[in-house]
Amino acid sequence: MPNYWLVKSEPDAFSWDQQVANRIEPWTGVRNHMAKSNLKSMRLGDLAFFYHSNIGREIVGVVEIVREAYPDPSMEPGPKPQDWVAVDMQARAPLPQPVTLATIKSDPALTGIALIRLSRLSVCPISPEHWAHICTLGGYGA
Repeated sequence: MPNYWLVKSEPDAFSWDQQVANRIEPWTGVRNHMAKSNLKSMRLGDLAFFYHSNIGREIVGVVEIVREAYPDPSMEPGPKPQDWVAVDMQARAPLPQPVTLATIKSDPALTGIALIRLSRLSVCPISPEHWAHICTLGGYGA
């Protein structure tokens, strides 16, 4: 059974359409230690919701982890290198009906979801129960 995640991207920087066009894309540029820890916990076959932050504020698609954590190629070289990581994600499918942040906040079945509790975190875990409920809301049959 896979683990479930949510990854955020600002669509004017990197959108779902770009993820689909590129098929497999390294998820780089994460510079938060908790988000980095979540990337390191991802395993092949895990699934993640692709969330458009700032513009749209909605879950728009599902990606699959196809390469586990490796050194982030976007790291700036320097005297004190950090152990930032990236994972590779492959577009799996769009959500037929995007699930908005407003819907998530107003749905009692999604109480306690990390997207709300840890609103600034760019990579967060999703419980199997929350995953299944959001899939139902979005018309995604996984």
